[in-house]
Amino acid sequence: MNKMPDHTTGGGENERAQSGNKTEKSAPSGETLAGEERLATVLQVLPALGASGGVERGTVEIAGAVVEAGGRAIVASAGGPLVHDLARVGAEHFELPLDSKNPVTLWRNVDRLADLIRAENVDIVHARSRAPAWSAWAAAKRTGTHYVTTFHGTYGASNHFKRVYNSIMTRGERVIAIGQFIAGHVRQLYGVPANKIRVIHRGVDLEKFDPAKVSAQRVVNLATDWMLPDGMPVIMLPGRLTRWKGQPVVIDALARLGRRDIRCLLVGGAQGRDEYRAELEAMIANRDLNEVVRLVDHCDDMPAAYMLTDVVISASTDPEAFGRVIAEAQALGRPVIATDHGGAKETVIPGETGWLVPPGDADALAEAIEKVLKLDSAQRSTLAGKAIANVRDNFSKANMCTKTLDVYDEVLGIRPAG
Repeated sequence: MNKMPDHTTGGGENERAQSGNKTEKSAPSGETLAGEERLATVLQVLPALGASGGVERGTVEIAGAVVEAGGRAIVASAGGPLVHDLARVGAEHFELPLDSKNPVTLWRNVDRLADLIRAENVDIVHARSRAPAWSAWAAAKRTGTHYVTTFHGTYGASNHFKRVYNSIMTRGERVIAIGQFIAGHVRQLYGVPANKIRVIHRGVDLEKFDPAKVSAQRVVNLATDWMLPDGMPVIMLPGRLTRWKGQPVVIDALARLGRRDIRCLLVGGAQGRDEYRAELEAMIANRDLNEVVRLVDHCDDMPAAYMLTDVVISASTDPEAFGRVIAEAQALGRPVIATDHGGAKETVIPGETGWLVPPGDADALAEAIEKVLKLDSAQRSTLAGKAIANVRDNFSKANMCTKTLDVYDEVLGIRPAG
């Protein structure tokens, strides 16, 4: 992040948004440093800071990158567990009811955000979710502040009203798409010109997802907790229990394999979808797979979980916008199988770092699983090296942060467009 000409939007240094509550740890103040230059201040806006989502985690990572580059990072949301992570990276948090879709609250949030922008001399507003993006866009217009958006998914656009609602994510001076798949979606459905879109893939934290940093004891502990027999190949599908994640396809594929010498872990919480969980349990029982397939509600150590598996699967029947699971697994050198659409077509090199199969095709998935389980140690080692290099070269957190800061500099006029 660079210094920029001072174009203060209003408000004084001691002013604060009346509805906001800052975390106790302050980042750099954003005061004038030398002449007419000061550090740029970036405000990211999202509904809340829950612990698991890619949007939330990415917000914290970008906030840390802004601070590390010498800027000032502010986040406005309804709060959540990751507020503490923001404080640790030197960012500030203002608690506002941005998780609400109530029209009255959305309108009031315009005033709240405009007050915050003025009081904190914000230079860029970065919106990451639709409901708060409407308020943030209006506040940015009111205060003459730069406005950037990240388009994180297809959002569901089955009718005109949904497309209008989603279109707020296309109104940034720059629209960050988290992959080529999303960039194409934004161009085709919303008519956003290509020169306004910047493709920045989600980034894998290579400090966390590094095979050299996952101890054997962590893997053993997890295998013990999950009561996995020694020596049996382990297949894993990580993902919350929702139908489009493809758990039934995996169960059908395992039934077609007919092997009893493997174990499959479906790792992810039901999040209130208890009927769907019961349906999966019945499906497992009906196919006589109770000994083979296990539902695991939660995992606190995903790097260790990946490391104890022989193959990681993403069986999503709808396209993933990016597919973080497949990227993380490759970063740890694990063989992966994903469905041949969406973000997986960008992150998997077929036959080199993993395999792609048609969505919903249990026969093709069974064949791919069998192929992976037949790999010898030399083949696995070669695949692991290519998979790790693929993620390190193309999908790292550092890469994501650098490219995002480049977008900020671009809208501030510090670097040329493109």
